[in-house]
Amino acid sequence: MNTLEISLNGERVETPVATLQTLLLARGYNLQGAFACAINRAFVPRTAWPERALQNGDRIDVITPIAGG
Repeated sequence: MNTLEISLNGERVETPVATLQTLLLARGYNLQGAFACAINRAFVPRTAWPERALQNGDRIDVITPIAGG
């Protein structure tokens, strides 16, 4: 099984998963939660997560809203 080296929120991660959705599930994210994802600084719509393939060196940012004012 091939592993990918990616960056997840600035942390170097080695993972065998192939898609963004699989990565999020493997890392414990609740897919119904309020957050967005970007890969290499490009927003990835939630509907594309299951098919969005990961590549070696990808930078994934999970962005959560901050309450306040």
